[in-house]
Amino acid sequence: MSSNTLTNRRVRVIADVFPESLVSAVALIVGGAALVGLLAQVSIPLGFTPVPVTGQTLGVLIVGSALGFSRASASMSLYLLAGLAGVPWFAGGMSGYAPSCGYIVGFILASAFLGRAAERGASGSVLRSVPSMLIAEAIIYIVGVTWLKIDLGVSWSTALSLGFTPFIAGDVIKAAIAGCLLPTAWNIVKKSK
Repeated sequence: MSSNTLTNRRVRVIADVFPESLVSAVALIVGGAALVGLLAQVSIPLGFTPVPVTGQTLGVLIVGSALGFSRASASMSLYLLAGLAGVPWFAGGMSGYAPSCGYIVGFILASAFLGRAAERGASGSVLRSVPSMLIAEAIIYIVGVTWLKIDLGVSWSTALSLGFTPFIAGDVIKAAIAGCLLPTAWNIVKKSK
């Protein structure tokens, strides 16, 4: 266990390599939301569920770990609020409310968790990064499936079959990709100094 974990001291996240200013903070927040919006366009409707397979969660994992707690939370909040207000960057170019909005609320919580974990050194190695990514995925599912159950008025087993079971394998792969990508990005940043 590292001394950073024991003391809860904040360590740098990847976004900290940019000069600290309001302009760079806003650019990172908007850029993170745009990345998730762009990856949401990689969307495969399944037909039997209102929840499509998308690249969104990969974006959330990257944004949360790269931006840190405050910027990641703000970025995913912007993504939700702008999409509800009409920006067509939800899955498949959609905007506004849908039964799958619970997953997007989960994005805020998951990115906050990952941002805090990254600030404690979790994005520095694959062995620390991947478990954090899997926990973040679980956060998204807890909120998203619960929301889906309530919104559709279905049983827990139906909500799980509509909003969890079809996506497990893909999200484990996304967690592994993001969990390997962040330490690799850190190594590139360290070598460029």
